[in-house]
Amino acid sequence: MLSAVVTLALAELASLFVAPASSPLFAVGAWIVDLTPLGFKTWIIGLVGTADKLVLFICLGVLLLVLALVTGVAELERPPVGTIVLVAVAAIGALAVVTRPSASIVWALPTALGAAVGVWVLRQSIARLRRWRESQSTGESAAAVAGVDRRSFLTFVGVGAAAALIVGIGSQLTSAANSAVVTVREALHLPKPAVPAPSVPAGAELDLPGLATYVTPNAAFYRIDTALQVPAVNPNDWHLRVVGMVDRETTLSFAELLALPLTEHMVTLACVSNEVGGDLIGNASWLGYPIREILKRAGPSGDADMVLSRSADGWTAGTPLDVLLDPNTDALLAVGMNGKPLPLEHGFPVRMVVPGLYGYVSATKWVVELKLTRFADEMGYWTDKGWSARGPVKTESRIDTPRSGAALSPGRTAVAGVAWAQHTGIDRVEVRIDGGSWQRARLADSASADTWRQWVLDWDASAGDHTIEVRATDASGYTQTNAEAPPVPDGATGWHRISVSVS
Repeated sequence: MLSAVVTLALAELASLFVAPASSPLFAVGAWIVDLTPLGFKTWIIGLVGTADKLVLFICLGVLLLVLALVTGVAELERPPVGTIVLVAVAAIGALAVVTRPSASIVWALPTALGAAVGVWVLRQSIARLRRWRESQSTGESAAAVAGVDRRSFLTFVGVGAAAALIVGIGSQLTSAANSAVVTVREALHLPKPAVPAPSVPAGAELDLPGLATYVTPNAAFYRIDTALQVPAVNPNDWHLRVVGMVDRETTLSFAELLALPLTEHMVTLACVSNEVGGDLIGNASWLGYPIREILKRAGPSGDADMVLSRSADGWTAGTPLDVLLDPNTDALLAVGMNGKPLPLEHGFPVRMVVPGLYGYVSATKWVVELKLTRFADEMGYWTDKGWSARGPVKTESRIDTPRSGAALSPGRTAVAGVAWAQHTGIDRVEVRIDGGSWQRARLADSASADTWRQWVLDWDASAGDHTIEVRATDASGYTQTNAEAPPVPDGATGWHRISVSVS
């Protein structure tokens, strides 16, 4: 266990000087994400939501603990089997590192350094442990010698563990505190929008306990992506390349982007993994520049029908070109979120925001490239794993309060939630109790058809157990289906249903 901790701690420290993405722990984690079957990924996200990365690291930690125990016992009982196991595990880590996007062979150095010192620690600690065992077997006359050998072993292990812990924690703190990206972001002042978003109507917020706020705070906004280590992209070094089936390849710097007339727009983003009634959705005000204007600069070919956007960490998404060129769709290269620079975990310095499409085909964070191509020729990251190539957001609704399983008192009770029909807008929301007639809920105002709307129904709750259902109808006249379907391959469907008890 000590040798494993030393290996990881030194690799983490060395990765600060080579490249943050050269950390073997994060690289192996990313490898697991890429290789995990779609069905299992969907199940995990549905089960733990935004805690998916934490769960992955806990499982990875348990695996490493088991491997460390096997390594130590093998080295003690059948040397040099333990050393071979440690080197083999390190080799797997190095392979995961060098196969990451933009990696070079130099990225293997942190893992190699950590493994070399880890092997030395393993052999030294096992040698001391073996001497201690041998001195114990010689009888009581050698008790003093056994005590010395025991102290030698325990001191070596204790000091080594403390040093590894200090190095590991220190490397993480140093990485966070000294990050130039964090410093630049904190000092960044975004320009005022040339086209500001309409003011949020006073009637957009029903202000009910348990009801999601109309605007989701940055800290509470859901995060689902494949980045186990948030990419640190310095805006001073950021460039967007527009390539592929274009008349003119185009490059845009961050300073050039900020100098353009920026647009502010309120947009609700939703994850395709969101279950019916789930919380992988949020509404925010985004500041950015219309993507269609950037694409017009490059001159898309008439044969192109898809834009393959690429993240700084290699993730890709395929977005329909006609959606991005639509003058009525405020698809943005966003630099701001709710009046502040994008948070690092939400794509700083630049991300894509496209109303009406699930994030897996549109919301590329840390975006660095737009490639004009065809759906017949290329696929985005998730499309290659079984999800639909095009991901329009479905008309849906959710009950926020009361919560399912709640115990209520008889009398007037507010049943409330949110509903969304991206790029179309919500026309009405209806609620029914215990399979009875549908009752029309009162809708709050909204700033845009691209955002969700709050709704509320005042219900005279009577004693007993009750089932409450909700459905929404969008501005086109479409009423959401009651046919239940899982998120795969293009988003979950069905009416959100809860059960409550009144007594």
